Amino acid sequence: MRKMRALRALCRCVRSQSRAAHPEDEGRAKGTAVPAAVTTFAAVGTSLLKQLQDHEGDRVETYRELESVLQGDDGCLTSGVVNRLIAEVSSDMRAAQGVTDDVKTAASDVLVALARSHFHFVMSELQSHLKVMGKVPDETVLLTLGKMACSYALWCIPFVGMTLLALRTMLSRVGSGRILRAICSVLEQWSKGVNTYFCNREQCPFPRNGKAQLCEDIYPVFRYAVVNWLGCEEEEDKQAVLGAVAAMMGVLLHEEQHREHAWEQLLWLLHQYQEVRDTSRVTKSLIYVLETLEGVQTPIPQGMAVAISTAVHRQLSEVTKEPGPAHKAVLSRCIILQAHMCPEETVMFLHSQLSGGSEAGRVAALGLLGALAHSDAPATREKLPQVVEAVRSVCNDPSAPVRRAVLEFIRELLSSGSQSCWAWDVVGHIFNEFSRTSGRLVAGGLFAWETPEEGALQALCVDILGSLDVSLRGMTKLLWPRLLQYVVPAQYSGMLIPLSRCLQALAERRERAGCEEEEEEPDAVDSQEQAQLPTPQALLARLLVVAAAPHKSGERAVTALQLLQALHGRIHRALGAAWATEIPLLLQYLEGKTEISLDSAEWEHRLLKFLQASLEPIEDKAWTVGLSQELSQQLGSSAPGSWEKLFLYKALGTALAACQDLRHVQEQVLRFLQETNPVELSEAQGMIFVVSHAAKSHFHLVLDTVTMFTAAFTRDWFYQTSMGWKIQRRQNTGRAQATCAALMRTYSGIALRAPKEQLLTCVDKEIMGNILRLSRAKQRDLQLKLALVQSITEVSSAIRAVGDCGSFELSLKQEATRTLLDWIKGEPWDSLVYGVFQALEELSKLRPPLSREESRNLLSVCCQSVLSYPSKGRMNKGRKTVRAAVNVQLLHRRGMEDLGHLIESLLEAEATSACFDDVVHVLKGWLTSAQEWERERALRVCAHVLGACKERFELMRGHPCKQFGSLVGLLGTLTSGCLAASCQRAWVCLGYLLQMQAKTMKVVPQADEIRCLCEEPNSPDTKTLADSCATIAKVPKILNTLYSSMQQSTHRPFSLHAVFLLTRFHREPVISSLLQKGLPMDSDTVELWRSLGRSIFGIQVLRCLVEKLNRAGNNRLGCKRPNRQTALETLTITRAISEVVLALRSTEELKQLLPHLLPSLLRWVSETLGEERLLSPVSSWRRLFLEGRVLEEKPCRLFLLALELVLGRCMADKWMRLLMNRAVWARLEDPLAHPEGVCLLTSVLLQAGLASPCLVQSLLPWLGSRSVNLQVTARAFFAEDEGPAETREEMPFEQWPLEGSSDMSKLTFLHQRLEDQKP
Repeated sequence: MRKMRALRALCRCVRSQSRAAHPEDEGRAKGTAVPAAVTTFAAVGTSLLKQLQDHEGDRVETYRELESVLQGDDGCLTSGVVNRLIAEVSSDMRAAQGVTDDVKTAASDVLVALARSHFHFVMSELQSHLKVMGKVPDETVLLTLGKMACSYALWCIPFVGMTLLALRTMLSRVGSGRILRAICSVLEQWSKGVNTYFCNREQCPFPRNGKAQLCEDIYPVFRYAVVNWLGCEEEEDKQAVLGAVAAMMGVLLHEEQHREHAWEQLLWLLHQYQEVRDTSRVTKSLIYVLETLEGVQTPIPQGMAVAISTAVHRQLSEVTKEPGPAHKAVLSRCIILQAHMCPEETVMFLHSQLSGGSEAGRVAALGLLGALAHSDAPATREKLPQVVEAVRSVCNDPSAPVRRAVLEFIRELLSSGSQSCWAWDVVGHIFNEFSRTSGRLVAGGLFAWETPEEGALQALCVDILGSLDVSLRGMTKLLWPRLLQYVVPAQYSGMLIPLSRCLQALAERRERAGCEEEEEEPDAVDSQEQAQLPTPQALLARLLVVAAAPHKSGERAVTALQLLQALHGRIHRALGAAWATEIPLLLQYLEGKTEISLDSAEWEHRLLKFLQASLEPIEDKAWTVGLSQELSQQLGSSAPGSWEKLFLYKALGTALAACQDLRHVQEQVLRFLQETNPVELSEAQGMIFVVSHAAKSHFHLVLDTVTMFTAAFTRDWFYQTSMGWKIQRRQNTGRAQATCAALMRTYSGIALRAPKEQLLTCVDKEIMGNILRLSRAKQRDLQLKLALVQSITEVSSAIRAVGDCGSFELSLKQEATRTLLDWIKGEPWDSLVYGVFQALEELSKLRPPLSREESRNLLSVCCQSVLSYPSKGRMNKGRKTVRAAVNVQLLHRRGMEDLGHLIESLLEAEATSACFDDVVHVLKGWLTSAQEWERERALRVCAHVLGACKERFELMRGHPCKQFGSLVGLLGTLTSGCLAASCQRAWVCLGYLLQMQAKTMKVVPQADEIRCLCEEPNSPDTKTLADSCATIAKVPKILNTLYSSMQQSTHRPFSLHAVFLLTRFHREPVISSLLQKGLPMDSDTVELWRSLGRSIFGIQVLRCLVEKLNRAGNNRLGCKRPNRQTALETLTITRAISEVVLALRSTEELKQLLPHLLPSLLRWVSETLGEERLLSPVSSWRRLFLEGRVLEEKPCRLFLLALELVLGRCMADKWMRLLMNRAVWARLEDPLAHPEGVCLLTSVLLQAGLASPCLVQSLLPWLGSRSVNLQVTARAFFAEDEGPAETREEMPFEQWPLEGSSDMSKLTFLHQRLEDQKP
C-alpha cells in the first residue's frame, strides 16, 4: 500500500510538470531531447503494469491510476510496454470468469486512454477481436469500440469499412440482450463519428473518404437493423435500437439515393412516441436527425413536416403524462429546427392548433410559437408577422391557461430584441389582460384579486412589463408612445410601478439624446398612436391621484412622484426647477411610512400644496384651463363616494384657484352649483370642496357667484313651493333643504379658506347673513340642522383664525345666537344630538359680547335643555335595547360636557366677574330641584365649571365669589343625599370652592377647613383660612378626625384631598400617624396610602418609608429574632411600601430609589428565612393582601411579594417572566435554595441594567455582617459574577468564589460587569 501511495504522489507530480498530448502529436520531430518528465512517465507506467501482471493491489484502483498516467502520456512508452499493456488489458476484457464488470470497465477505459498516444496499436487489437470467425466479441470489446469512435471520431474513419463489415458477419448471431445493446451502441457512435467527419473533413489527418462510400458501408447494416430489430419487445433493447437507427439515418441523409429509406424510418421513429415509456430518447434521436437535415440543407417533405409537428405537439399537449422542463426544451428545439427548413408549414400547423385544438393543444402551440419568436434564424424571423397574427386570434380566449400562454408568448417575443412596430404592438395586450381579470375596479381605482388564477395572471403581466429591455436601439420611439398611453386609465394603476420604470428609463434616453437629435429608428410611429398619447394635464392629474391613493405600501406613491419628475419636461417646461426641490421633499416624507403610520389627511394636504406650488410658475392660461377640464373629465369616470373622487374635487378646486381665466373659473363654479345633486352627500361635499378651494385666490369672484346662485335659488324655490302640487312640493322640499344645507356649508367652507385680509369685510352680511337666511325654513331636516351648526361653527372659527381682528364685531352674532336658542327651546333633544353647544361656544368667543340679560338667558335655556331633558322617563324608554341605552347616555354625557365648555367660554369672554355670579345663580336653581337626577346633573356641570375656575383663576378676574357662603351651604346639604355620585360631586365642588377662596385670600387651605365647613356650612368664617396654618401643630389628632370622617360618611374625596394638603407641609408626622394604624390595614388606610402614592410627592413618601424600614433593620442588628414591636413595624412599613409603589405615577424615580429599596426588602427576606409566623395580625393581614388565598405562614413571603411588586414596576415584562420561569421567588423563600435564587435574581438584574454601583455598595457590607443569613445572601449575590453556575453547583456553598477576595477587588470586578452590560 505504501508503494501505491508513492506511485500516486509521483503521478500527480509528473502530471503537473508535463503538457497535454494529442494523437496528432505523433508526427513531432524525433530528434527532440527527451525531458525528465517523459522518463518518469515511462517508469510510472511500467511500474503500474508490473503490478497488474503480478496481481498486486486493487486492479480497479490500479487501472484508474494507469488511466490517469496515460492521459498525460505523450508517446513516451516503448512499444514493448505498450504491447504488454494491451495484452494484459485485453485479457481482463475478454475473461469469461473471475473478472468483475468494474475491472472490465476500468480496463476498457485504460485502453481508450492509451489510444490517445498509440491509436493504431489499440485499434488493431480491437479489430483482431472482431475478425475472430464464428464468434461474437465480448460485450466489453464492443463497448470499447464505441468509446473509440466517440473519443477519436476522425481517427476512426479509415476503419469504418472494415469495422462495419466485421459487424455484418455477426449480426445474424445476435438476438437480444446485452450484446444487442452493445452492437447498437457501436453502430450509434460510429455513425455519429461519420457525421462528425462529414462536418469536419478538412481537419481529418488521413486521406479523405467519399460520402458515397461511407454511406454504402452503413446502408447494409441499416437495412438489417430495420428488418430484424425494429420489433424488439424489451424497453432497453428498443431504446438501443432507436439510437442506432437514428444515427445511421443521419449518415444516409447525406446521399440522395438513400434518403427515401431514411424518410420511411423517420415515420417509424415518430411512431416510437407511442411505443416506448421514456420518450425523451425518441426526442433526442429526432433532434439529431433534424440537425443533420439542417446541415445537409435538404427540404423536408410537406407530409413529413406535418407528421413531425403533430408528434411533437402531441407530446407537449399530453395532459396525463406531461414532459419535464428539460424534455420540453428539446421538443421546442425540434420545432425550431423544422421551422428553419419549413417555416411556412410549421407556422400554418401551429395556427391550425390555435383555432381548432383543445385547451392543452392551444397552450402547447402558443409555447412553440413563443420559441419560434425567440429564434434568430432569418427564415423564422420573416414569419414573425404571421406568428403574431396567429396569436392575436386567441387573445380573447376565456381559458386561464391559454391567457397565461399568450402572455408567455409576448414575453418571448419582446425579449427577442425585435425592432419592428408590429412586434411591439402586442404590448397593449399586457395591459388589456391586466384589466380583464375578474377583480374589477374598487373604490379608488385599485384592484381586488378575487381568485389565485387571476392574481397570478396580473402578477405575470407586471413581471413581463418589468422585464422589458428599454436599452435597445430605437426603443424611445417604439415603446414611448405605446407605454405612455397606459398611465392615465385607472384600470392600469396596478401596473404603474413597472410602467414607471420603463418610462423613466426612456425619458432619460430622450433627455440624453436631446430634443433636436433623433435616433435612427427602424419604423415610424403612425399618427394614430401619436393622437392617443395622453395630454400633459392628464398625466399630472392621474399621477397625483395615484400618489394620494391609500395603499398598503408607499411604493406606488413613490413611483408616481418619481415618474412625475421624469416627465416634467413633457408636462410643462416651467416645472423642472420647482419639482427638483418639491418632489424630493415629498419622497423624504414617505420614507419609512406604512399604510398605518401614514397620516392620510396630512399627506393629502401636502400633495395639494405641491399642486398649488406647481401651478404658480405656469403663466399659460390655456394650460391651467386644460388641467381643470381634465380633472373634471376624470371626475366623471371615478366611482361615486370614492377617495379618488373626493381628492379630484379638491385638486380641481386647487387648479381653479391657480387659473387666471376668471371667466372659466366662474363658469366652473356655477356649473358645479347648478349640476350637483345635493341629495347625494358625496356630490354635495365634492361641490363644497371645489368652490371653497377655488376661493383661496378668487375670494370675491367665488363669493359673488355663490351669492348670485343663492338668490336665484331662493326665488325659484319660493315659486315652486307656493304653486306646485302637494307631491311635487314634498319632493321639492326635500331637494331644496338639501340644496340649502349644501349652500350653507359652501359659505362656511369659503370662510375657512378665504384670505385673512379679505374675510372680515364680507363675513358678516355676505356669509353669515346668507347662512341665516337659508336656515329660515319652516321645517328643518337632519341635513339642514347639521349644516346650520357646522356652518356657524366654521365661520366663527374662521373669524378667530384671522388673529388680530381690531375693532371688528359680528353684527349678526345676536341673531345667530337667537336662532340656535330658539332651536334648543323647540327641540332640546335634537340640540344635544347635533352639537349646538359647540356652535354657541365658538360664537361666544366673538365680539360684541352678549349683554348680561342675553348671557343669563343663554345659560338658562342651555341648562334647561341639558339638565331636564331627556327626562328620566325618556332615558328609561331608551333602554329597550342595551345599545340604545348606551347611545342615549353617551349623547347626554357629551351634552353636559359641551355645556361645561360653553360656560367656560362665557366666563372667558366676560370682562367682569358678573358672569360667574350669573352662572352660580342659574345653577343654584337646579341644585335645589325636587328631582334627584336633575340635581345630580347640575352637580356634574357645577364640578366642571368650578374645576375650570380653580385651574384658571383668571376667569374670576381676581374677585372673590360673592355667593361663597350660600353656595357652600347648599353644597354641604347635598353631601348627605341619596345618590352616592351626587354626594361625591358635592364634596368635589366644596374642595374647588375652598381652593378658589384660598387663592383669593392668598393663603393655602389646611385640613381644619373640613371640620369648619362641616360644623357651620352656611356661614363659614373666611378669616380662619389665614389663621389655620398656625394652629396645625397636632397632626395626629387632625388625621384621626379625617380618618373618622372617611369611615362614617361619604366625605372620602374631600378627606383625601385634605390629607394631601396636610402631607404637603407635615410629611413625617402624617406618615408616622398612618403607620400607627398597624395591621391588618382596612380599606380607608389603603386608600390613604395609595392617594399619597398618586400625589406629586409620592416618591418622597416612599423614600421616607424606606428610611424607616432601614432604621428598623439597623435597630435589630445583633438580635437573633425580632420582638413583637419590630415585627409589626417592619410588616406595616412593607405593606405601606407596596401600596405606595402600586400607585406611583413615575417608574423612573422608582428606579433611582431602587438601590436603597431593594437591599431593605432583601435584608428582611434573608433575616426571616425559616421563621414561623410571629403573631396573629400578620396572618390576618396576609389573608387580606392575598385576596382570600390561604398560603403557608412564611413571613419572608410578605417581603418577597413587596420585592416582586417593586421589580415589576421597574423591569420590563420579559424580565419578570424570566424570573417566574426560573422559579426565583420560590427559591428565595426556600432556605436551602435561597443562595441559588439570589444568584438568579442578580443575573436578571444585570441583564435588565438595574444592578448599579450604588446597589453593589449597599450590599457589600453584608459580607462582614454578624448575621449569617446576610452573609449567605451577600456571598450569593457577588458569586454570580465570579464563575459559571456549573462550577458553583459542584462545590459546597462555603467554597464559592469571593471568599478571600478583598472588598475593593469585589467592587472593581462587579463594576466592570456593570460597565459591560451598558449598550
